[in-house]
Order: sequence, then structure tokens, then C-alpha cells
Amino acid sequence: MRIEKKATLVSTTVAFLLVTFKLTVGIISGSVAVLASAIDSLLDMVVSTFNYYALHNAEKQPDEYFNFGRRKLEPLAAVVEGTIISLSALFILYEAISKMVQGSPIERLDLSIGVMIASLIVTAALVVFLQIVAKKTGNMVIEADALHYKTDLFSNGAVLISLAVIYFTDYAFIDPILGIAIAVYMIYSAFPLIKEGILMLLDAALDAESVGKITALLDSQYDINSYHDLRTRRSGSDIYLSVHIVFSISTSLYDAHQVGDRIELALKNLFPDHTVHPLIHLDPYDDSEGDYLD
Repeated sequence: MRIEKKATLVSTTVAFLLVTFKLTVGIISGSVAVLASAIDSLLDMVVSTFNYYALHNAEKQPDEYFNFGRRKLEPLAAVVEGTIISLSALFILYEAISKMVQGSPIERLDLSIGVMIASLIVTAALVVFLQIVAKKTGNMVIEADALHYKTDLFSNGAVLISLAVIYFTDYAFIDPILGIAIAVYMIYSAFPLIKEGILMLLDAALDAESVGKITALLDSQYDINSYHDLRTRRSGSDIYLSVHIVFSISTSLYDAHQVGDRIELALKNLFPDHTVHPLIHLDPYDDSEGDYLD
């Protein structure tokens, strides 16, 4: 089993344990902040389960129906995750405003504080683990999961601090205010996930730094005259790029093919943490004039 899939199984199991404890304590205590954290953990569990499904299917080989594979399930999972985070934030916002209006008290503060301390420790360990996996694999789904649980880490810390303040001061109004702050932060953190996922689904070009690495490599090739029509895109952890390279009209097909193979290998080595699929067109002369990309 790939380490990415193992990571999603770990995060799903952790989320299940956290939602069980938080939901129980949130209902007993009546704390909107703890209840909000429980709902967020419940959605974490759903999202991590979906991520496992996405990774399991994304790694399937291309077939007659999906000629380019199913890698776009990864950005789709990121969009789904970001959307779920946003929807849960809106629910938390509603609950916080309702409690602010009704002013219901918090019971069993000691129990709430205990479960949030445990949640903080477990979530911190999970974030470290997911970040290690994300750095090692460069997988977008794991990166999104790590970011998601990092927001949980900050929100859990904020909930713990607010409960401690309420415990020592009886300022119960802090609870719904913190719930509102957590909801706003969740929406803010979800936006980059949704944006990056949508851009990948729309086949947006690689970032300027990556494109610059590619053009620098092509510019350094001494045995081609020029190049044009460079196109790039990402699909999950795969990178697709195509380019036309121009030779002298007297260059033999064999020699041009050898150069093309060498450039393909060099392009793959530019991104060692990704699977690169270069497509190089061998042109005997510059046919770029009048091309709409020029």
C-alpha cells in the first residue's frame, strides 16, 4: 500500500476518535466551541475517507475509457475538501450566533478542557506525520489534508484557551465569539484549497518558477535552433508538457530523435518529485508563425 493511502487511513482513524470524544463532551457541556470542533472532526473523517477513495482510484493505470488515467481525482478531492470546510464553517457561525443571542451557559468545563488538551496533542502528532508524507510524496491530497488538520490544530488551541479563560473568569460570552472567529478562519483556509483544485481541473499552466526552469533548460540546448508552443499543466501529482523544438532542415530524423529523447529525460529530471510526461514535436523548420499562442 502506498504511503499516501496509509496516511489517509491514519487521518480517518484519528478523526473518528476525535469526533467521538468531542461530540460527547460538546453535548454534555453545551459549549458551542467544543461542538464546532466536533463537527469539524466529523467532516475531517468524511473528507479523509473520500481522500482514500480518491487516491485509490487516482493511481489506477490508464485504460480505454480513461486514456490519461484518473489523476484529476486528486484536485477534485481538494475542491470537495475545501467546500466541506466552508460549509461546516457556516454551520459553526450559525451555532455561535444562536448561542450569543440565547446566552445558554456551559456545563462541565473541566471535562471540556480535558478533551481539548487530548485533541490538541493528537492533532499535532497527525499534522507532523501528514507534513512528512506530503513533503516526501508531493501529493496534493495529502498536502490538503495536512493543511486541513493544521487549521484544526489552531482552532483546538483557541478553543482550549477560551475554555480556560471562561473557567477562571466566568466570561461565557467568549465561547460564541471564538466560534465565530474559528468559522471565519476555516473559510479563509479553505479558499486556497478550492482555488488550486479548480485551477488544476481547468488545466492551468504550471507556476512561473516551474515554467522558468523549463525554458531555461530549453534555452541551454545548443543543438536546436529554437522552440515554441510550450504548454504545461498538472493532473494530481503528474506534470504534462508539450513543446515544439526546431532543427536545421538538414538534420537527420535519427539525430533529431536522439536530441528529443535527451531533452525528454532532462525535463523529467527537473521535477524529481513528480511524474513528468513530456511530448516533444520535432520540427525541421520554424512553423510557429501565425500560431495563436505566439
